[in-house]
Amino acid sequence: MNQQQAPVSKNETIQVTFEDLTHEGAGVAKKDGYPLFVKGGLPGEEAEVKVVQVKKNYGFARLINVKKESEQRVEPPCSIFKWCGGCQLQHLSYEGQLQHKHNQVRETLARIGGLNKVPVHSPLGMDDPWRYRNKSQVPFGEQQKQLVAGFYAERSHKIVDMNTCIIQHEDNDKVVQLVKSLAKQYGIRGYDDKTHKGTLRHVVVRHAKHTDELMVVLVTKGEALPNKKNIVQALQDQLPNLKSIMQNINPKRTNVIFGESTEKLWGEDVINDFIGDIKFAISARSFYQVNPEQTKVLYEKALEYAKLTGKETVIDAYCGIGTISLFLAQEAKQVYGVEIVPEAVSDAKRNAKINHIDNADFVVGEAESVIPWWQAQGIEADVIVVDPPRKGCDEKLLETMAAMKPLRIVYVSCNPATLARDLKYLEERGYKTKEVQPVDMFPHTAHIENVALIEREM
Repeated sequence: MNQQQAPVSKNETIQVTFEDLTHEGAGVAKKDGYPLFVKGGLPGEEAEVKVVQVKKNYGFARLINVKKESEQRVEPPCSIFKWCGGCQLQHLSYEGQLQHKHNQVRETLARIGGLNKVPVHSPLGMDDPWRYRNKSQVPFGEQQKQLVAGFYAERSHKIVDMNTCIIQHEDNDKVVQLVKSLAKQYGIRGYDDKTHKGTLRHVVVRHAKHTDELMVVLVTKGEALPNKKNIVQALQDQLPNLKSIMQNINPKRTNVIFGESTEKLWGEDVINDFIGDIKFAISARSFYQVNPEQTKVLYEKALEYAKLTGKETVIDAYCGIGTISLFLAQEAKQVYGVEIVPEAVSDAKRNAKINHIDNADFVVGEAESVIPWWQAQGIEADVIVVDPPRKGCDEKLLETMAAMKPLRIVYVSCNPATLARDLKYLEERGYKTKEVQPVDMFPHTAHIENVALIEREM
């Protein structure tokens, strides 16, 4: 079907019935078999939509009027939900969100992995799915010569100015509004990514749930920050639980938030938090899960699937700052963690020391290179745990894991599509996916985390 043959045209208004949601949370309707993706539509709803873009095999439309509403539709409590790209599903009841994510995981495993018979449990959700995020990364900019701070609109780099975000911890909101006020007071310009001018690029706030400690990171284009001393003093005066103020300098024309250089302006280099009984020191650029309540649920499930008796050697192939590794070390004989980011490995070693854990070793490098080296040293893994980024596991790592033949692989994934692809690869090499447990780490967004238990067929 080419663009000329599409059964709709740009700016045409049509009546549709939504059949499904995409993995990004948009409603899916079809006109003579031609899919239209519409933000805000829900399955079963009848609506009037206006076509805004026509591509070869699909198009986009804007929701004009819902004529028959889904029973799962709710009024989004956020006043800027329609424009902000941070959340995708606030208009769907929380029960409906969990149901959609359950369906999404099952369908993705079947479609991409051919895993039709794998048990996929109902997602583990939250009792109170609001104000859960412990980390806020808010871009600052200029609009009509006014300073703005907020999240980007969907599929754009336009900042939607905000006063509050109801999935962030209240302290994160408080810090962003305070910095915004101080920047206006001292004439500090927001960064313009088109002209590469302005000073303040992002404000990153980290809140530790169990210690209530707070870190503020001011990301600037250069080292200069006008009235730096006054700003630091004002933050100290108005934030009683503040432990750390850092400045990160990012001089590049890039969408990446952090630059290479981070300096301490006041306080400590880290804040401390707990997952279960384990204490973690978190630095400005550490990877640390953003939903502390659900992180404990996720890691307990990973520990359950590892089935440790105290005799096992475990490899954690994307160990980060050692969060899962140290959880596993409580029940394992020995844990080996590998991570490509040197700073993360330094944090992991420090976190092991803080917790007096001496059966966890950490190495910098690519897992697919380090694991064969370990094997050559006589280290054989009974269990391998992987928690890769969204792109999934490198094929060399999958090949390495299959060659090492651990009894079990525990796969923690934030992307059902790459999880399905990687499970298929392992299934073709003597492994069986026993079960998958979705965990809702990101309520009101389209994202879902999963833990998969994979065992070697004997």
